[in-house]
Amino acid sequence: MPPAARLRRARVSVALVFAVHGTLAGTFATRIPAIREHLHLSAGQLGLALVMPALGASLAMPLAGRIAHRLGARTAIRLLIGLYALALTLPPLAPGLPWLCLATLVFGATAGMADVAMNAEGVEVEQRLGRSIMSGLHGMWTLGGLVAAGLGLLAARQHLDPRAHLALVALALLAAAQLVCGHLLDVRPEPEAEAPPRFSVPPRSALLIGLVGFCAVFAEGAGIDWSGVYLRDVTGAAAGTATLAYAAFTALMTLGRFAGDAVVSRLGAVTTVRLGGVVAAAGGVLVVAASGPGLAIPGFGLIGLGIAVVVPLAFAAAGHAGPNPSQAIAGVATVTYTSGLVAPAIVGLVAQGTSLRVSFVLVTLLAAALVPAARALRAAAPRPDAVPSERPVQVH
Repeated sequence: MPPAARLRRARVSVALVFAVHGTLAGTFATRIPAIREHLHLSAGQLGLALVMPALGASLAMPLAGRIAHRLGARTAIRLLIGLYALALTLPPLAPGLPWLCLATLVFGATAGMADVAMNAEGVEVEQRLGRSIMSGLHGMWTLGGLVAAGLGLLAARQHLDPRAHLALVALALLAAAQLVCGHLLDVRPEPEAEAPPRFSVPPRSALLIGLVGFCAVFAEGAGIDWSGVYLRDVTGAAAGTATLAYAAFTALMTLGRFAGDAVVSRLGAVTTVRLGGVVAAAGGVLVVAASGPGLAIPGFGLIGLGIAVVVPLAFAAAGHAGPNPSQAIAGVATVTYTSGLVAPAIVGLVAQGTSLRVSFVLVTLLAAALVPAARALRAAAPRPDAVPSERPVQVH
């Protein structure tokens, strides 16, 4: 097969992997209110349970590089996305808070390893194509979340038990994941390359880029994990209506990401992220000011639109900034997942001490911080000298 055709197939394959990953994440998010009600959790207890996925991801992410080094990228992604699908079945089986925390820890660990592996594959495909595709790949992730939101809305309105709902989705996506990985680039390290370390300090450039991702992922985590709860507790919305906040958040984030590559090509990464920060902050203001779902739902949608391209551009900037792109990608992933680690707990603790409305004041401020922080992404454009290649490279 010609290299160009192989790259086109690899792009489609990695895009479908992103979609499967997003559907798994979104399926869990849509049933958080039901799991909370079943276990009678307070806002603080729910915040503790929701901090565990990011903790598990942060602890397990370095293992993804070692797995890919040993098995090759294609087999590693197939394995890790399969484990992630199986882990989706665990949270609704928990009989109490300690078991829920353990289940979400495992869920997050598998999610994080699969996330690092597929982003590394995406950056590799982007480098070989020589043009921006990362925003579109992350658009496929949010499209998967949008599909999950629709299924979750249907499941909630039909009063489908979360255990049955998540098990059915997990089995379907487990089978799908094994099929869509077939045309991934089987990136392997050079024969003399050493296995990546289990832990290394990210370079300073990755930390700066990661701080931009930190602001966006905090807002994203709050929108995904707390939007439904916000509509139930703050605006008094019904269970079915509450899922529309997550749907609006995910739908506009999806549109923003699919349009992102074209917008970045026209405006540049820095200007795009600054405009996104303004839009996300405006959405946060609507959410905080809302007294009913009619204002809160579009507010969550604007937050999703504003932060849509930030994380894809952060990974792209790391991957193209050298001299060690692999280490930089891992560093950015670590910093952004740290945001995911603290966001649910902070939102829950602030809500416990004051109100959930006050928690989203903090989300709004972090979204606004994207405006001055965007200058860290000046290295986000793919290298113009990139050419299609089939040579093995060390991704992690």
